[in-house]
Amino acid sequence: MEEIMGLEMKMPAPGNLSDDVLKLECYVALVSADSKLAGDWIRALNGTAARHDNPFGLVFKAVAPADIEVMARETDRLQAVIVDGGSDTFGLQAADALAERIHALRSQLNIFLVAHGGIAGAAPLAGEPAGRVLASLHRRFDELFDRREGNFNHMFRLVQAFIARRASTPFADTLKEYVFSARDAWHTPGHSGGDSLRNSPWVGDFYRFMGEHVFNTDLSVSVQVLDSLLEPHSVIQEAQDLAAQAFGARHTFFLTNGTSTANKVVIQQILGGGGKIIVDQACHKSVHHAIVMNRCEPVYLKSVLHPEFGIYGPVKRADIEAALDKHSDARLLVITSCTYDGLRYDLKPIIDYAHQRGVKVLVDEAWFAHGFFHPELRPTALECGADYVTQSTHKMLSAFSQASMIHVQDPDFDEFRFRENLNMHASTSPQYAMIASLDVARKQMAMEGYGRLRQCLQMVETLRRAVNETGVFRALTLDDLIAEPLAGDNIRLDPTKVTIDISRSGYSGNEMQIKLFDQYGIQVEKTTYNTITVLVTLGSTESKLLRLIHAFKQLAGNTHRRRIHVGTPRRLPEFTRFTCLPADAYFAETEELPLMDNGTEVTQNLIGRTSADEIVPYPPGIPVLVPGQEISAQIVQFLQQLLQGQNTTEIHGLIFRSDEPMLRVVRAVSAGADAKDKKSTAGKAGR
Repeated sequence: MEEIMGLEMKMPAPGNLSDDVLKLECYVALVSADSKLAGDWIRALNGTAARHDNPFGLVFKAVAPADIEVMARETDRLQAVIVDGGSDTFGLQAADALAERIHALRSQLNIFLVAHGGIAGAAPLAGEPAGRVLASLHRRFDELFDRREGNFNHMFRLVQAFIARRASTPFADTLKEYVFSARDAWHTPGHSGGDSLRNSPWVGDFYRFMGEHVFNTDLSVSVQVLDSLLEPHSVIQEAQDLAAQAFGARHTFFLTNGTSTANKVVIQQILGGGGKIIVDQACHKSVHHAIVMNRCEPVYLKSVLHPEFGIYGPVKRADIEAALDKHSDARLLVITSCTYDGLRYDLKPIIDYAHQRGVKVLVDEAWFAHGFFHPELRPTALECGADYVTQSTHKMLSAFSQASMIHVQDPDFDEFRFRENLNMHASTSPQYAMIASLDVARKQMAMEGYGRLRQCLQMVETLRRAVNETGVFRALTLDDLIAEPLAGDNIRLDPTKVTIDISRSGYSGNEMQIKLFDQYGIQVEKTTYNTITVLVTLGSTESKLLRLIHAFKQLAGNTHRRRIHVGTPRRLPEFTRFTCLPADAYFAETEELPLMDNGTEVTQNLIGRTSADEIVPYPPGIPVLVPGQEISAQIVQFLQQLLQGQNTTEIHGLIFRSDEPMLRVVRAVSAGADAKDKKSTAGKAGR
């Protein structure tokens, strides 16, 4: 197949990602400007490794200071670096700067410092008071070694211990040990490790299909050795601490209810009981739900539409800053980065601007949990100073669906209150396999995330090149995806989301999605009227890539003979004013009014009424109405056109009575009677 397509695939270098997983070999680089010391130490350390238990296959290699960054970029097996900062030509300042550069390339590597014993009295590092040199070095390095000590057994064991800590999965290991201990279950769940299904003539096939461990890892909170997700003290807490270290947070919390719950928890933490929130209109629906649940006053920001492809991108930075200036009483700014299509904000100036005005920042990184593990994808929201970051670990990493994390670095963080807010939303019967998958997904990124993402990025380049070579399909670049109003905002692109323009094929996005599925067994992530988007993840393989490229080449040679005019995307109608808080509208007395008829009466009846529900056409998945918002003629006509159009559009939030679409609106009597009481509230809940 490779020859047929004439492709030159970039396979992983021998010994990097194709190793026998049962035999590990990890490199530890000793960086020194003193070639004699380096040679002596490498011989001693490798001799020590040969005499001791060495489960990670540690191999020590001497590397010159000028070469270590190349090694960090190109050698996936590298797991630790020992920097000799005690020579006359390469001292503490140089060692400290080198450690910073290595961390920027490979955030997960363990880095150790070798220095003279008199380090406590050494000259201060740049930006550090003289008395804080040692503490500063401890922040930059995992551990310090005395250059004169020469205790290689201790050095080997300490390096190995740090790597072992990073490679540990405390919860997943405990779960496995408990399952293999084969305890009799006299507790929930009722299937009792699958025993209720195993020998059933009716449902035994389901047990065999799902597999033994799906059931025997599904346990009860009664199993105390597995800790408590709602009040962790042992293995779950240890797993969360490791995740915080891996993702660069102060605190990390696991969730088995998805990032939808994560967003609700954070918004409740900051705005429980009410307050003003500045938020992208195109944010995930969980944010809109949290606004209702917590009686928030929303200030909605308009996303920028790319008219050629029907893709809604980020909000203009100037609009965010203007909202922060205008609404000085806002308490939280919510940003989605990256978007579904991979568009990322230049976050640091936005976060800094919000913090200068006393506003906390939540960044929804549901689609960007992998960002911290490759330099081409950094900086992440945490690195840019976000107070809270929510991530769907399952979307791009190796966790089960619904497995998510909340990362925290809010300097005013109240952990007790946060746990109470989390417990209000989390299940008291969590799925332990999900928790284990979070533990394992973190370990994979900590140990091989850089190498796996390097492979993903190579596959992206191969895919983009092959798609463009068809002459019919085109892989869109960052410049293609950035609408003109965003041109100066330094928007970035996550390359693992590959959006492909299919306009010249003559097929619509929906038609192309069906063809790929029916004819080639390929399911894509999303479509617009003239694009499809595929995700390149850790689970993408060379074989899958070959089949995808083969499908595009075949379809390029068999384009739609009758070129259809798919038109241009309908712009969302202008966002109208609020007549009351979203919560007031959602919980008010309501009535249902028809959306369609053969005349103008329906439209007239709806204009000026207050929506009680969130109405979301999909695609693009952005609400045209939220609770509390006034209904305009433009909004009514937009929804009517969608329902009458040839292309099927899902519209979430409509009520169908005998197949007739209805809108739930605040009852007219309530709207009139309460107008005076709600007048002041309506003014607050503005755009």
